[in-house]
Amino acid sequence: MPRPVQNPPNPWAKTEVEWLDEPPNATLQVFEEEARSILSENESPDLPFRFSLNPYRGCIHACAYCYARPSHQYLGFGAGTDFDRKIVVKTNAPRLLREAFERPSWRGDGIVLSGNTDCYQPLEASYELTRQCLEVCLAFTNPVSIITKSRLVARDAGLLAELSRRARAHVFLSIPFAEDEDGRKIEPWASKTSLRFGAMRALADAGVPVGIAIAPVIPGLNDSDIAELLERAREAGAEAAFLQPLRLSAEVLPVFEERLAEAYPLRVQKIRNAIQEMRGGKMNESAFGARFSGLGPRWAMIVRMFEAHCARLGLNRERITREAKTTFQRPKRQLSLFDE
Repeated sequence: MPRPVQNPPNPWAKTEVEWLDEPPNATLQVFEEEARSILSENESPDLPFRFSLNPYRGCIHACAYCYARPSHQYLGFGAGTDFDRKIVVKTNAPRLLREAFERPSWRGDGIVLSGNTDCYQPLEASYELTRQCLEVCLAFTNPVSIITKSRLVARDAGLLAELSRRARAHVFLSIPFAEDEDGRKIEPWASKTSLRFGAMRALADAGVPVGIAIAPVIPGLNDSDIAELLERAREAGAEAAFLQPLRLSAEVLPVFEERLAEAYPLRVQKIRNAIQEMRGGKMNESAFGARFSGLGPRWAMIVRMFEAHCARLGLNRERITREAKTTFQRPKRQLSLFDE
C-alpha cells in the first residue's frame, strides 16, 4: 500500500531546478510504495506497443484532459484534484525492471515509458526513477520509447543517445498547443510549449531520434495549431509525428469542462459542438478501433492537413513498429579474479 511521505523531496529546491518551471500553487502529497510489478502489458489493438512502464501514479502536470485520471480511483483517490496533487512513487521500479529482464521469459520487447502518467513529471528530478530504469535498459540493450510533456527529459540526453546507438530509443514530446499561454490554461503545470521544443532540440543535437505528439487534438480549440506545431518540430530536429483526438471518459469530462469554461467562457459551446461532431454526436468514444480516430468531415480535414504537412516536411519517412527486431541482450557475468 502507498505510504505517505512526511517530508517529500522538493524538486524545485535541488540542483535540477534548471530543468523545471515554476512550482505549482498547490499542496503536493507524496506517497511511496513498493510495487509488486512494474511492466504493464497492453492488449489493445489500437496501440503500437505491448509493454509500458510507469514509475509514478498521478501527475502534477494537471492536464485537464488526461485519460489516466480514472486510474487514480483504483487507489481510493479521486480523478480530479487528487490525481494532480497526490502522487504515488514506485520506489522499487528500477529493481523490478531488472528482475523482469533477467527472467528467461523476457524476449526484449520495446518498452514505452509514460504509457499512463508522465515519467518526467517534476518529482523525477528528485527520485530519478526514470533515469535509473533507462540505465537498466541500457545494461540490457532493451529498446525504449518515451512520451512526455516535460523539458526534464533533456537532462538524460546523453543516456538516451547512448541507448539509441546501442539499442533503440525514441522520444516524443507531446505538444498540443502552439502558444505557452494556451497550454497553461489546459495543462497548467506541464513544461511550457517553448521549453518542450527546446528539449526536443537538445535531444536531437545529442543524437536522439525525436518526434512530436500532437495530443490531444481538441477541435475548435487547437486544431488550427497543427501546421505551426509541425513546422516548429521539424526545425527542432523532429523526424516523426502523430496526432490523437481528445478522449473524455466519464471521470475526465467534468474536469475538462470545468477547466474549459474557466479558460474559454465564450468558446465553450463551440468547442463542445466540434467535439460532438468528431464523436458522432457524443462527447467520447471508448470502443476499440474507434477511440483513437474521429468521425465527420472536420476530422477528415484535420487528418488530411496533418498528413500533407508531414509529407512536405519529411516527417514519418520511417515508421516505428512493434515488430522491429529486438536488440535485447543479457549482460555477461563479470568474472572475478577469485573464480576458479
